Amino acid sequence: MYNALTSPIACLALSLLAYSLGLWINEKTKSPFANPLLISCLIVGAVIVIFKIPLETYNEGGGVLTLCLTPATIALAVPIYRQLEILKKHLLPILAGALVGSIVSIGSVYILGNLFGLDAQIVKSLLPKSVTTPIGVALSSSLGGLTAVTSLAIIITGIIGAVCLPAVLKLFGFKHPVATGISIGTASHAVGTSSALQLGEIEGAMSGLAIGIAGLITAIIISVGSAILL
Repeated sequence: MYNALTSPIACLALSLLAYSLGLWINEKTKSPFANPLLISCLIVGAVIVIFKIPLETYNEGGGVLTLCLTPATIALAVPIYRQLEILKKHLLPILAGALVGSIVSIGSVYILGNLFGLDAQIVKSLLPKSVTTPIGVALSSSLGGLTAVTSLAIIITGIIGAVCLPAVLKLFGFKHPVATGISIGTASHAVGTSSALQLGEIEGAMSGLAIGIAGLITAIIISVGSAILL
């Protein structure tokens, strides 16, 4: 039983089955807190702990899915193209929303990190928490941060955004699909975009667009800011 569970193929199957179960639970409950990614993380984590599966072994199989992240992000170009007219119509608000969101994300990490006396390397690792993983890891590495901490921060940020943002936006009366999509994509990258797509194609397209815009803005701000502040 143990040998079967610790094979790379079994670990890959575990990830796929856990996410499929998460999708099923989300579909049945319709609850924003029943996020498929959150559920699958809990299931996979529990199996790894219970059966003492080495993380290196899990990554041999489960890590294959990481390779799909970039193609999946690129595939968001399809709904963006379908909503091209909306993009042109709301170009300035879209850019402004992504810019402000990126500044708030980076600024809050820098201010709170220094306020609570966090180690400088940890602060550098947390700065790109709201961008998609390939961009965030590259930025963290260039700053001398810990890429493992960055990856974890990006995952946690994405899950929190995917679970909470739709409900928060609804609570504060945000109903415009463009504003909703840009908010989710800027704050919680590709993971949040999965929730945005469930709200509607426009929300998903704008959220996907925000991933690229926020990533570019974040890279510029961090590159310039690091030379001055870090």
